[in-house]
Amino acid sequence: MSAADIASCIAFDGYRRIAAGSLADVALATKHAVDAGVDGPVLVFDDLNGRPLELDLRGTPDDVLARLPASASDDEPAPRGPGRPKLGVIAREVTLLPRHWDWLASQPGGASATLRRLVEEARRSHRERDAARLAGEAVDRFMSAMTGNLPGYEEASRAFWRKERERFMHVTDAWPADVREHVRQLAMRAWQATLAD
Repeated sequence: MSAADIASCIAFDGYRRIAAGSLADVALATKHAVDAGVDGPVLVFDDLNGRPLELDLRGTPDDVLARLPASASDDEPAPRGPGRPKLGVIAREVTLLPRHWDWLASQPGGASATLRRLVEEARRSHRERDAARLAGEAVDRFMSAMTGNLPGYEEASRAFWRKERERFMHVTDAWPADVREHVRQLAMRAWQATLAD
């Protein structure tokens, strides 16, 4: 399954919402809007993390869909060739103090297996806290990109992080409707994730 089928995102023409939903649907709606001559700027955001998405809208709708990024967790296995199977292991640098390396070396399975086990344990035990943090960062990124120049941005940001819901709603009332509604949705999701933490 590709990111086009599972990602939730939203596209804006300036402060006006073009489309929201799966990446494929939003990409096609954005292409149609750009081809129709929107005023712009056109920005697309990933709802999960609030990061802007770069879409190549050149060519036909099929061309646009073919260039969408694939998910890192594809359900369909890649065709196998000869040799060892690819396990998805990525080698990167880790910097630790000597006492950490000594401790890792004394663990069964070696340093890599121990680090993987520790990461998996931390992912399980901190799932709610990580979800709350990521939801808050999504609000912050989206607000910075879309409302950073609007009146009350800094006050709204402070109200969001302090969980002052009434103040946040009041300050964002004057913002353009589509942006206001989306940032409020993101904020509610973040506050709910914090309650679950």
